[in-house]
Amino acid sequence: MVSLTITADYAPTVKTVHLKACQDGKCREGDVDLRPGSVSLPQSCGPEPEGSCSAVASPDGTRYGFLNMGTLTSSPIDAEVTGLDTNGGTLPTRTLNFTPKSTKPWGEQCQTAITASLLLDAHGLRQS
Repeated sequence: MVSLTITADYAPTVKTVHLKACQDGKCREGDVDLRPGSVSLPQSCGPEPEGSCSAVASPDGTRYGFLNMGTLTSSPIDAEVTGLDTNGGTLPTRTLNFTPKSTKPWGEQCQTAITASLLLDAHGLRQS
């Protein structure tokens, strides 16, 4: 999956986004279903049980969505973002060639996770 986040300052001007991504000679593309983004805000911790804490989601003005590409590899991805603005005009075509990030979030002995995350703002497209 390739994730796309539109920054809070750019999101109000974006109506629709189309993402095309190619990796290892295979391309996928589609309109991205944009959803409101949020951040987690910590809440106070209680004394019982064992000082349990909680958090709530708070809208942050961003919008995000995904393009399902199946299983990603660590090979570079060519991404292209197009779309329409809220006035019906065409957004500038933004392209980026980037290498997905490989991490071991569950420890060195565990499986590698490969993520492909992009950030779109008024200045262009970059890896996040």
